[in-house]
Amino acid sequence: LCSKHSKAQDLSDSFLSGEEDNGGKLISNKNINNEINGNWLSSSSNNIHEARLKAKAKRRLRKNSSRDSGRGDSLSDNGDVVRGTTVTPTSPKSKLLDRKSRLGKGRGLPKKGGAGGKGVWGRSGEVYEPEEVDEKDPNYDEAQENCVYETMVPPLDERDFEKTVTPIVQEYFEHGDTNEVADLLAELNLGPMQSEVPSLAVSLALEAKASHRELTSRLLADLCGPVLSHSDMEKSFDKLLRELSDLVLDTPGAPQLVGQFIARAVSDQILSKSYIEGYKGRVDCEYSRAALDRAAVLLKMSMGGLRIENQWGAGGGQRPVMQLIKEMNLLLKEYILSGDSKEAERCLRDLEVPHFHHEFVYEAIVMVLESKGEKTFKMVLQLLKSLSMSSIITVDQMRRGYERVYMDIAEINIDVPRAYFILEQFVDKSFSMGIIDVKLRDLCPCRGRKRFVSEGDGGVVKLESY
Repeated sequence: LCSKHSKAQDLSDSFLSGEEDNGGKLISNKNINNEINGNWLSSSSNNIHEARLKAKAKRRLRKNSSRDSGRGDSLSDNGDVVRGTTVTPTSPKSKLLDRKSRLGKGRGLPKKGGAGGKGVWGRSGEVYEPEEVDEKDPNYDEAQENCVYETMVPPLDERDFEKTVTPIVQEYFEHGDTNEVADLLAELNLGPMQSEVPSLAVSLALEAKASHRELTSRLLADLCGPVLSHSDMEKSFDKLLRELSDLVLDTPGAPQLVGQFIARAVSDQILSKSYIEGYKGRVDCEYSRAALDRAAVLLKMSMGGLRIENQWGAGGGQRPVMQLIKEMNLLLKEYILSGDSKEAERCLRDLEVPHFHHEFVYEAIVMVLESKGEKTFKMVLQLLKSLSMSSIITVDQMRRGYERVYMDIAEINIDVPRAYFILEQFVDKSFSMGIIDVKLRDLCPCRGRKRFVSEGDGGVVKLESY
């Protein structure tokens, strides 16, 4: 009976469900949706299930917010995650570089006040004070508490000494500033090579000009005391006397020049007056004896009025103009007496004033105008020809010398009445020998003279130049 009753009930259920499919008005679809996994759910349990799904989606989104915060992920009203909607940032910087908290907590201030994060050294404008040493630190070392750290410069050896000091001395020959050399040497750790500085400077000066030797003597006088001691100077000159046999190979006049350096050093009180006397009877090298004899003779002459401090002379523009003019006049007079043009060229070159050679040309032409006879006329022409061919006197300096004579010929003519006539002959001869060009020859001034032309002119005075 029970089985029959259940079958009848199933038939009635199927019959009823068929009627629902056909009509659709007896049972609503809402009741069908309330069945999950074969269980009938009420409306309250259905709302709880939806709330759980939304909470799970929010937890998933919050977990990935650190990476996807700038991608614009969001939740819809029904709990679905919506991607791809980019949120436009309110600041010009990207949210990936923003240091504000991403959890939405706090006051929205940057982390650690803007002093945190990778590559950040602290707040802007923050000044770090020296940190106090913690004696409880396991790495604390009491022996390093009072340590003083200084920069150590290794001493120069013999090979590095010459490579380092030689450029300093050669540069000094160009600028002549002894203070700069003293500063550069003070920065070096010369060590035992300190006494080698004077000997190196003198050996370089032996192969240089007279003006460079004068600069070397001044350098030694200024370095003695602040940088070098008197004992360093004596050791250096002792080495020079021992090496004279080698220096003569490069500089034949080395003994005389070293003797002059010794005399100048004694005069400048770099060496003691007993330095030369200490070598008497102890010198076997003939070159060393020649140097010491030269120094002794100069010191004796200084007692008679010779100024040893000017034995080298001053180079180039350091000399007074009147002194240069006087030396050029002496040079010309010596040339007229000896006739040695090579010696005159060497003396003019030793003056080291190529910018002042126009004065030499001027003085030579004036000497011709004031002289009597043909000897001076021909010798000066030959000298100017030689100096022009060897390019000791440049074309520009030669032209300036002639032009200066043209400008002063009126004053010269007051003392020398035949100056115009002699100058015209000298200029023509200079042009024929190739000393000057035709343009400079045509600039030669001519004096006008008065003469009566003829009786037909009625005795009219005419000005004419010859």
